[in-house]
Amino acid sequence: MAQIFAYIVHKDGVADDTALELVAAAKKLDAGTAATAVVTGTGAELDAVCTEMAASYKEVYKIDNAALAYPNAEVVRKALVSVLPADAIVLIPHNTFGMDLGPGLSIKMDSPFVADAVDFNGIEGSTLKVVRQEFGGQVSTHVDCDISAGAVINVRPGPFLPDESKSAGGQVVDKSGDVADLGVGRKFLEIIVPEAGDVDITKSDVLVSVGRGIEEEDNIEIANELAEAMGAVVSCSRPIVDAKWLDKSRQVGTSGQTVKPKVYMAMGISGSFQHLGGIKGSPFIVAVNKNAKAPIFQVADVGIIADILEFMPALTEKINEQ
Repeated sequence: MAQIFAYIVHKDGVADDTALELVAAAKKLDAGTAATAVVTGTGAELDAVCTEMAASYKEVYKIDNAALAYPNAEVVRKALVSVLPADAIVLIPHNTFGMDLGPGLSIKMDSPFVADAVDFNGIEGSTLKVVRQEFGGQVSTHVDCDISAGAVINVRPGPFLPDESKSAGGQVVDKSGDVADLGVGRKFLEIIVPEAGDVDITKSDVLVSVGRGIEEEDNIEIANELAEAMGAVVSCSRPIVDAKWLDKSRQVGTSGQTVKPKVYMAMGISGSFQHLGGIKGSPFIVAVNKNAKAPIFQVADVGIIADILEFMPALTEKINEQ
C-alpha cells in the first residue's frame, strides 16, 4: 500500500487537535502502515510543532520556508507536490483551510479526491471504502475510492477520537531543500482580528448552545436562565447569528469561534460538521433535539429527544432547587 501522509494544521507553535485525530484516521485506514506527518511553516514555531508531532508519528516531514509563514493553500500545494511521492495517500482536516487545500492538491497529484470522510471501512485490492455523510448527516454514503494512484482525503474533525498514546518516538526529516520555487499569484496581506464581543465563549468551561430549535429571539432568555443556573455562558450555531438574535462572537463553528469547554449543552442544534468543527478538546456533550435522527446525537455523550422549550425551563427549575 502507498505511504500515508497527514497534513498538520498548527498555530502559534501548537498543533491543532486534528493532528492526533489524523493519527487515529490513518490507523483505521491501514493499521499496518505508519503515517508520516507533514508540517509547513517557518522558524521556531515550526520546530516546536515538528517536535510535538514526532511523539505521535514515526516520521515528520519539516518544510521550512518564509513563504509558508502564513498558511496559504496555493503555496502549501506547491510545497507538498515537491516532497510527496506520486502515489501518496494524503489526509487533510476538512476545515476551511483543508477545503481550500485538498481539491487543488488532488489535481496537482493527479489522484482521486474525497471530501468530508467520517470513517473508513477497509481496503479491497486497490479500493478504499470511505464513509461520508449527506443531507446534514441524515444519510451515510459509502464511496469506493481507487487508491492505486494515491488519493487526497479530507477528514472531518470529530469522528476519529484523538490518538493520545504519543509513543511513536519519530524522527524529524528536513525536506525544506526539496521544495521548488513557491512563488504564487495569491499573496497574504494581513490578519484582521474581529472586535471582541461582550462575552468570550472560548474561555468558558460550560456552554449552553442554542440552534434553530430555539424558534424565536424572545426564547433566548430561556437559555440565559439555564446558563445562569449552571454558571455557564450562552453560545449558538450560525442560524442564530444570521437571524441577528446573538452576536457573531457567540457563534461556535468553522465560521465562528473554536471552543474547548468541559461541558457542551447542544440545545436544538442539528450538528452539522461546520458547527462540530468548532468544538475541540472532547467535551462532555449533552444534546437535546426533537429530531431523533439529528447528527448531533452521533457525537453526544448524552442524547435526549425532547423540545428544548420544555426541557430547558424544567432543567433550570431542578438546578435552582438544589
